[in-house]
Amino acid sequence: MARIVESPDAGYTVRDQLRMEAASRYFRWQYTLAEHEIGQRILEVGCGVGNVTNLLLNRELVVGIDVETACVKARSERFSEQTHIISQCMDVLDPAFPELARYGFDSVVCLNVLEHISDDRKALEHMGSVLRPRGKIILLVPAFDFLYGPIDSKLGHYRRYSRRRVADLAQSLGFEVAIAHYMNVAGFFGWWLNAKLLRKSEQSEGQIRLFDSVIVPIQSRLEAFVHPPFGQSIFAVLRKPARCQA
Repeated sequence: MARIVESPDAGYTVRDQLRMEAASRYFRWQYTLAEHEIGQRILEVGCGVGNVTNLLLNRELVVGIDVETACVKARSERFSEQTHIISQCMDVLDPAFPELARYGFDSVVCLNVLEHISDDRKALEHMGSVLRPRGKIILLVPAFDFLYGPIDSKLGHYRRYSRRRVADLAQSLGFEVAIAHYMNVAGFFGWWLNAKLLRKSEQSEGQIRLFDSVIVPIQSRLEAFVHPPFGQSIFAVLRKPARCQA
């Protein structure tokens, strides 16, 4: 189904990024899921102002790209004293993107970004082209197409995903699906409430702070023991084969 989005192929603006800093525990939860899958030489697709980058400072190299010039500038200034943190304004769909392979990445981190890209298949193909063999793409994407609502549209989301859709897309490009599970059950119901009943076009800061301070600490512990059968998002890890190019 075609989507009408307000900012195609774009991530969050600086204002959105700074506003979401209220969700520090949620960012930490995402990072906890990804931490053991991320290597030492990282490409961060849709790096924004560096909220995720800030959790990767102990890695050998972190190159971040984003289409929002203001976000790239803010990230560059934020980590100006960290010589192993590189910021670049680039679209993952840019034909020049595969040239980034010169950095020898073992990991591509793409959290809450793939849904913003018009051609997600080409985006994943490009990500695979810059990875070493056995390198990983770490993804977090919104789940369930029926949850698509005004907030998705305003954020520039083209789509939401199912585990089957993620697996089919990955396998069509030759990736191995190492991990794919739903996360954030409470967020599923919150998104449904906002999208389908209240028809909100954005989450309030109050909602974000309540979710982050009260729900995340409990839910993250519970979901560490058992993956839920549904959730607001899907966490996935795609592995590039040892011999074949994605």
